[in-house]
Amino acid sequence: MSICPKNKSSKARRDKRRANWKMSAPNLVKCSKCGALTMSHRVCKACGSYNKKEVVSVAE
Repeated sequence: MSICPKNKSSKARRDKRRANWKMSAPNLVKCSKCGALTMSHRVCKACGSYNKKEVVSVAE
């Protein structure tokens, strides 16, 4: 069995539910080694370090 609404929902009432579906910008933090902006808990793309340790060697 499915939901059977008694009355029609207006467009305004329907769209109020969808008002909070917007995307948010990712939080960027400075790399502790080189100072480049990166996403938190990710390896830095500029220097290849994570938690002040070099994890990935970056070819320059």
